[in-house]
Amino acid sequence: DHVDGAKWLADAQGVDPKRIGIYGGSYGGFITLMAMFTRPDVFAAGAALRPVTDWAHYNHGYTVNILNQPQDDAEAYKRSSPIYFAEGLRGPLLICHGVVDTNVHFQDTVRLAERLIELHKENWEVALFPVENHGFQRADSWADEYRRILKLFETHLRPGR
Repeated sequence: DHVDGAKWLADAQGVDPKRIGIYGGSYGGFITLMAMFTRPDVFAAGAALRPVTDWAHYNHGYTVNILNQPQDDAEAYKRSSPIYFAEGLRGPLLICHGVVDTNVHFQDTVRLAERLIELHKENWEVALFPVENHGFQRADSWADEYRRILKLFETHLRPGR
């Protein structure tokens, strides 16, 4: 859907297809990672907020209903987890995550960061929010997160830059 949306923006609205970014939080963060890793030709920059990076490490009760047991269907988990596609990253990526997130654990972002380091990727960064859970509560955290997203998009997507 996001790839189709990007195509529509370019074809029907005249948006420069080389200046389309993507961002989202939680499941939207997962979508952002998958887009940046598997369709780098479509999305020039992305911000993944509190993203699921590996479904095998997410809420077991939720995930097992969709992907079966990890030990019974390891391939389903591998095909649907962004961490296994990280080598596809080309455009700049911002990852924002609350350290005390009880839904998508911060460790997911730490594992992805290690994978990006192992792959020698240089065009990514992590912004951590030490006192925030999954749904941020503090106005200054929200403002900081969105200031970072704006800076990412202004720097990499705005014409003339």
